Amino acid sequence: MIPPQEASARRREIEDKLKQEEETLSFIRDSLEKSDQLTKNMVSILSSFESRLMKLENSIIPVHKQTENLQRLQENVEKTLSCLDHVISYYHVASDTEKIIREGPTGRLEEYLGSMAKIQKAVEYFQDNSPDSPELNKVKLLFERGKESLESEFRSLMTRHSKVVSPVLILDLISGDDELEVQEDVALEHLPESVLQDVIRISRWLVEYGRNQDFMNVYYQIRSSQLDRSIKGLKEHFRKSSSSSAVPYSPAIPNKRKDTPTKKPPKRPGRDDMLDVETDAYIHCVSAFVKLAQSEYQLLADIIPEHHQKKTFDSLIQDALDGLMLEGENIVSAARKAIIRHDFSTVLTVFPILRHLKQTKPEFDQVLQGTAASTKNKLPGLITSMETIGAKALEDFADNIKNDPDKEYNMPKDGTVHELTSNAILFLQQLLDFQETAGAMLASQVLGDTYNIPLDPRETSSSATSYSSEFSKRLLSTYICKVLGNLQLNLLSKSKVYEDPALSAIFLHNNYNYILKSLEKSELIQLVAVTQKTAERSYREHIEQQIQTYQRSWLKVTDYITEKNLPVFQSGVKLRDKERQMIKERFKGFNDGLEELCKIQKAWAIPDTEQRDKIRQAQKNIVKETYGAFLHRFGNVSFTKNPDKYIKYQVEQVGDMIDRLFDTSA
Repeated sequence: MIPPQEASARRREIEDKLKQEEETLSFIRDSLEKSDQLTKNMVSILSSFESRLMKLENSIIPVHKQTENLQRLQENVEKTLSCLDHVISYYHVASDTEKIIREGPTGRLEEYLGSMAKIQKAVEYFQDNSPDSPELNKVKLLFERGKESLESEFRSLMTRHSKVVSPVLILDLISGDDELEVQEDVALEHLPESVLQDVIRISRWLVEYGRNQDFMNVYYQIRSSQLDRSIKGLKEHFRKSSSSSAVPYSPAIPNKRKDTPTKKPPKRPGRDDMLDVETDAYIHCVSAFVKLAQSEYQLLADIIPEHHQKKTFDSLIQDALDGLMLEGENIVSAARKAIIRHDFSTVLTVFPILRHLKQTKPEFDQVLQGTAASTKNKLPGLITSMETIGAKALEDFADNIKNDPDKEYNMPKDGTVHELTSNAILFLQQLLDFQETAGAMLASQVLGDTYNIPLDPRETSSSATSYSSEFSKRLLSTYICKVLGNLQLNLLSKSKVYEDPALSAIFLHNNYNYILKSLEKSELIQLVAVTQKTAERSYREHIEQQIQTYQRSWLKVTDYITEKNLPVFQSGVKLRDKERQMIKERFKGFNDGLEELCKIQKAWAIPDTEQRDKIRQAQKNIVKETYGAFLHRFGNVSFTKNPDKYIKYQVEQVGDMIDRLFDTSA
């Protein structure tokens, strides 16, 4: 059982909790009632706000739509007004621009092109919208007048500002001095920059809007004239400078600066100074053409539309190129005439020109890229002509050496070197400067068959001018040997003109010695040795043979006093009359022979000092030895009452007489 006190306490506790729960429940009920009331109030407010919004919307929407319509109407009005202004502006273009067009574009190209743009747009508008309008004809006429003015301005700018390039500037352009400047640093300003920009703008406008190509013809005609005049001016500069002491730079002579004062080169025997000037001038003009044409193309590329550049350039260079080719053909023609009259020194002008043309050909080909085939073929055609005439000259020269007539009046009376020999050697020496050129000439005519030189397939290509340098060298060596062989045969024939075999021997000796020394002093001996290893030895043998032949001329002198022809007698025994007479005859024969030979041979010549001394010394030794022995044997023999009549010379006197041989000044 729970104690009463504890149960009573427990009941009070439960009653207190119940009372608290009732109070809480009552509070919740009051809160819910208040919440319901607030909700009802909020719903009422929202319903009222919704009703008001609906009323506002019903009032505003019509106003908004009306405003939208008004804005659209305003925009349409503005657009219409703008279009009207735009259209009306086309009707004013003619009057607004007529003065500018009439006055032309000079000095205000930008403004002028702006006016032309307005006129063009007016033309397009009237063509699209009012093709029958009189305004269309008006703006069309104005446009055409403006286009003509631009064409005229293009011509005027090109004419006024295109200048001939001075010879000095051209020489700078082609010199390419490696020490002071590179070749690319020398630039040409054909047109001032401001003028160039105007020309470019007009050109582009005429192509894009003017639908006109006539200005391209104007361009190439003006520039063609300047190019041609520049090259002719350079040629004239050489002619005027020919009498001065300075030698302009020549592309044919490496490492020669145009601005370096030099002495005039020694005149080549058989060559004309003016001929050298013309040759150098032509070589320079060829180089000038290449450089100026390159520069012209660079200028043209800025002005002429790309798809017209090659054709315009082709037309531009024709006059200058044709002038060069014509002059080249004239050189070929002159060489052909020179060959006919056997003036082979003149033909040599072809060699430096041909060499330079072949050296320049790669640059030529590059410059002429894209031009017509007829243009590209001009230089190869000239090269072929020069190679042909050069080969003809070489062959005719060899034949001329062989067939030069043995004219007695043309023979040197003193037996010295014949003009034919010196000319032949000079010609061959001059070929040394053009070995590759001369070899290619011979190869181009397939002269290998002529000289029986076997052709190695490795030495040739599809073109005769593409023979290997080694083959060309062998061919040139064979040619030189042929010339020397022809010369030797002709000299042998000429030597027979002399009645005196000794003079004939001296003549051959002099010529053979001259040939050998000339070969040795130059590279000719090495070139000859390519195909004839023993040539040098052979000439020395020929020279020695002629010396021996000459020495035999003294036998008629020494034979009088040689021991085998002397009388035999006993010492101390009185000579018989016959023996005395024989001794007298020996002395007299020797004396007369010595005097005669010395008198004759004193007028002969041996130009080579070394050979002259050698021959005189050898002859002196022989004669002095023989005469000394004879004099020793008979000088003290009583064979005459008047010994001075027969013993006219002492041994040393004989030597002195021989020392004066071959010396007309003695």
